Amino acid sequence: MQIGVPRETWPGELRVAMVPQNVKKLIQLGFSITVESGAGVAAGFADEAYAEAGAAVAADHGAVISTADVLACVRKPKAEDIEHLKSGVVSISFLDPFNEQSLVESMASQGAVAISMEMIPRSTRAQKMDALSSQANLAGYVTIIQASFHSAKILPMMMTPAGTIAPARVFIIGAGVAGLQAIATAKRLGARVEAFDTRPVVAEQVQSLGAKFVEIDLGEMGQTEQGYATELTPEQLELQREGQKAVIANADIVVTTAQLFGRPAPVIVGRDMIEGMKPGSVVIDMAVETGGNVEGSVLDEVVEINGVKVIGQGNLPSEVAKNASEMYSNNLFNLLTEFWDDESKTLNLDPEDEIISACVITRDGAVVNETIKNIYSGA
Repeated sequence: MQIGVPRETWPGELRVAMVPQNVKKLIQLGFSITVESGAGVAAGFADEAYAEAGAAVAADHGAVISTADVLACVRKPKAEDIEHLKSGVVSISFLDPFNEQSLVESMASQGAVAISMEMIPRSTRAQKMDALSSQANLAGYVTIIQASFHSAKILPMMMTPAGTIAPARVFIIGAGVAGLQAIATAKRLGARVEAFDTRPVVAEQVQSLGAKFVEIDLGEMGQTEQGYATELTPEQLELQREGQKAVIANADIVVTTAQLFGRPAPVIVGRDMIEGMKPGSVVIDMAVETGGNVEGSVLDEVVEINGVKVIGQGNLPSEVAKNASEMYSNNLFNLLTEFWDDESKTLNLDPEDEIISACVITRDGAVVNETIKNIYSGA
């Protein structure tokens, strides 16, 4: 089977779907691989490294796409590329199927088997393929590094002959994968960290990292089978906002990570809370790409409100493109090898398999994923 690795064309996207180390291992399994020239350069992987790993390096973007039996991408294919896909091609990417109905239906019409990396289930068996988590981990790290750059305060306590500097106070809202990594990074940098999550079950994880868990009584709460927080009622959202006001007012850095899988992010930090913060403070909205948690945040902009910087940068993993590419490539490698039939040298994507049924969106000319089908039909 021929794997094609095109150069990413999404604005600002520096990652590459496959790194030379995994290219070499896949070729040893029986795949052949063509990488578009320059695909890995922004992430620190030269064309020569791919050639040394055994891949063909091609300058023609269209040829890489049209000859692929498996198309490995970070971002969803461009609409103009879909018509050049082989019928039956296995296209793997962050497809964003909840918001890309037209694109998904075009892929179905083209006969593509579209795999959405967002839809990999959070199960023990699928953990090694979970690209959302691998990228969120890095995003949590990047967020704190960015916050430390923009903050008027240093993060650690510092004792000098000129006086003692108190540690920065950091408040993380949401203790999922990104939030926990943000907590860990802020603690390593010496900050005083507090965190809140609507799922009381994560309090122990927060405390194990050395942070204080802020308790706000929202009534009965829980999480989905996938481990995501359940959506709050309007009354619960208001309770959360009121409960976190005092913590936000005292914080030097606030990071919001609240996401609702497949739905717009909830607004949990109002402008009034930002106006109550000290000048020189920083708020980072990690959910800005899905609507935002922070009133006034703007995608890919730094907005100043009463001397407080509100940062809405998207695509945070791309800021550490080398490591993000390595982790995403590992996720893809694990996905491909999990379903590789060594005898026939083909992928066995059994529709009854729990992972395949969850992440395959289109197949045999139709949208087959039940969740996505129901959304498109309005059910």
